[in-house]
Amino acid sequence: MSEIERPIQSTPNLLKALVVSALIALAVFVTIVLPAEFGVDITGVGSMLGLNALRVEDTNTEFITRPAEGDLVFRQDEVEILVPANDGLEYKFFLYIHSNINYEWNSTSSLYFDMHGEPEGDTTGYFESYAAATVDEMSGSVTLPFTGSHGWYWRNDTDEDITISLKTLGNYDVIGLK
Repeated sequence: MSEIERPIQSTPNLLKALVVSALIALAVFVTIVLPAEFGVDITGVGSMLGLNALRVEDTNTEFITRPAEGDLVFRQDEVEILVPANDGLEYKFFLYIHSNINYEWNSTSSLYFDMHGEPEGDTTGYFESYAAATVDEMSGSVTLPFTGSHGWYWRNDTDEDITISLKTLGNYDVIGLK
């Protein structure tokens, strides 16, 4: 039986092969993957090949009308909210995942609240509570676990209207009363 001789590649040849393969991978990524997956066409080759049309766009109009994550400006707001006697209401903000909102609120009388959030685009009715109690004031900060609407539900179980003074600070859009 004869042995087949296989030449051992030299280090310079292996390095050349590595550099060439890395350059080919980069060229494929820039000219094909970026236009097809992300709609980024740096070279113009993606549009010439029709790859921009392969990108799947989100058709959820609520999502499309929202500002981009970097476009939510830092703001500080103060609002008074009237919760009618024997009634409840929600006051909400739109925030992106991992955003932070600082808040402070107080009311003319104790009332039940549930601070919670609903994921954007969810149609199941899911929400996540961050705090719930019956008090007349609260302050703090919360970092949000998902993109969506976040805020408070207040319920007034008394026979008199209750006024809430709410101060907020962060990068958010005000949705307001719901």
